[in-house]
Amino acid sequence: MTAGIGWDSHRLAAGRPLILGGVTIAHDRGLDGHSDADVLTHAVIDALLGASALGDIGQHFPDSDERYRDADSMELLRTVVAMLAERGLRVAHVDTTVVMERPKLAGHREAIRASLAAALGVEPGQVNVKASTGEGMGFIGREEGVAALTVATLREA
Repeated sequence: MTAGIGWDSHRLAAGRPLILGGVTIAHDRGLDGHSDADVLTHAVIDALLGASALGDIGQHFPDSDERYRDADSMELLRTVVAMLAERGLRVAHVDTTVVMERPKLAGHREAIRASLAAALGVEPGQVNVKASTGEGMGFIGREEGVAALTVATLREA
């Protein structure tokens, strides 16, 4: 087994959808970025790439490449899962944390978990989704942005 850590953060911006783990969540602002800015899925991608020693999301899907403008991050995740399969690896477990002040994720947790599990090709019981806040501190506490952290473990297929 191997393990990897992924981290991402994006600014909140008006006129953008808030997408976390492939699930669109009603909110007055969304995440700003070159792709759909799904901060949670980006952290999952980086954790998988780290666990497989395949670099990071920026190497595979650079924001300087117009092919990835407004890209669906779940499609990027499926591409990474296929890359792992080509190397004889599969996801064993993914543990995630989203850090944001609001909206609360409790009502969306199972949908996010199911969405990520489907893209990862695993059972929902192999994906954990947690939420935390910035307790009013820093860019998260000021509601300027959202961050996500993921630990992923891989095993041989």
